[in-house]
Amino acid sequence: MASLPIRLIVGLGNPGQQYEATRHNAGFWLADHYADDLKTQFTLETGFFGQLARARHDGEAVYLLKPATYMNRSGQSVGAVARFFKIEPAQVLVLHDELDLQPGDVKLKKGGGHAGHNGLRDIQSALGTADYWRMRLGIGHPRSRGMAQGVADYVLSMPAKDDMPLIDNEINSARQVLGPLLDGDFAAASRRLAAAREART
Repeated sequence: MASLPIRLIVGLGNPGQQYEATRHNAGFWLADHYADDLKTQFTLETGFFGQLARARHDGEAVYLLKPATYMNRSGQSVGAVARFFKIEPAQVLVLHDELDLQPGDVKLKKGGGHAGHNGLRDIQSALGTADYWRMRLGIGHPRSRGMAQGVADYVLSMPAKDDMPLIDNEINSARQVLGPLLDGDFAAASRRLAAAREART
């Protein structure tokens, strides 16, 4: 049985100019690029508690969402959109920063735990399942990088200057697999991400 194609892409982050350039907003960054790739724009829709963009792929509706609820309440926005447009959890792709991957690394994953990520925790609660897709954008962990900074301060800080080209690379890699994701070809998407990762090493 073929996998269901992605119909809702959710970028995670915090609203407000003070958070715009922080690591925790990596999901917002990629969502903005996906909106450009699909030639659509975000508009604030208060009924969905966030910014929503509408597009089409092979005649099918595709929605992009940036919750305006702050990270810890992301599920309120995701749940509202998924319910209204009758989108299954397996058709949801969440773009988020990932402490357990180094800057420059990006991986696709379905299901699993939230690993303490409050945005994922709230989405799992709202959808009633962890059975949705995640695009994990590596930002590194302060401990693995020999930093004394706490996790909360780290994710709410701007990436180091040397990290930004690496994060740009992972975002570009993620952009290359948008088509397969919208086609439901997750194996092809994963292969492309792996090939891009090998090419950089």
